[in-house]
Amino acid sequence: MRKIVHRHLGKVVAGAGLAVAGTAVMVGITLPGTAGANESGGSAGGAAVAAQQGGQGSGAVKPGVVEQAPAEGKKGTGSDPLTDDETKRVEQLALTKQMFSAGENVEGRRGPERLSVDLAEPDADELDATNAPRRADVTFYDYRDDTLVTRTVNLDTGKVEQTTSRTGVQPPLSHDENVEALEVLIADPLGAGLKADFKDATGSELTDPEQQLLLNSAVYRATPGAQPAALDKCGEHRCVRLFPKVKNGPWIDARSLVVDLSARKVVKLGS
Repeated sequence: MRKIVHRHLGKVVAGAGLAVAGTAVMVGITLPGTAGANESGGSAGGAAVAAQQGGQGSGAVKPGVVEQAPAEGKKGTGSDPLTDDETKRVEQLALTKQMFSAGENVEGRRGPERLSVDLAEPDADELDATNAPRRADVTFYDYRDDTLVTRTVNLDTGKVEQTTSRTGVQPPLSHDENVEALEVLIADPLGAGLKADFKDATGSELTDPEQQLLLNSAVYRATPGAQPAALDKCGEHRCVRLFPKVKNGPWIDARSLVVDLSARKVVKLGS
């Protein structure tokens, strides 16, 4: 086990029975679902209490307009994974101008937050068909009204065949959401301990969390009477607990802090 750093804790802590104090605490233990994390780059996303892996996506969602869907490009067959061309195409087919104009992403900009693009399961009557159409499920989270939207696109016809909208459903967070949650935490007074512990570990200021930290996270849901009232909407809202790790360094324990991305606020558990 690595040496435990506890400059901002004021007491010795050890192993899984870690005591959480008023600031973040750097620990040399492996948190749930993070064994073998890349030490040199990238970001692991989502580690819900039983290790949800996310971290899909590449960089923050940029403002702009809905582009015309690209040409079909390289296509897969049958149950082959989606090709890069197919993924790009269905993303744009699924996002209409109306959705883009009315929706809001994690940064508060126009357009819902794209979470995932996955090959859809064939319909029951197509299971044995040799020429069953390939479909993709494109999932968005609309921060305007905390709605999870899934659109099923037929890769052969380019048509959206089904749209479902649900509230109170919280899949693992994307890479972009993890980065934004950390940005919100760093900008909040409750993030002071995390920044102090990072500086103790590296000698540098925490200015670019996406480059300086590896990120894991857990979706946080409210349990009646078990948390501050300020977090009662978590589950309806998109809330997260972060498990940041200094690249090539120790973990920073921020488990006592919950970031409500829908309300863009940070709350300390037990307060």
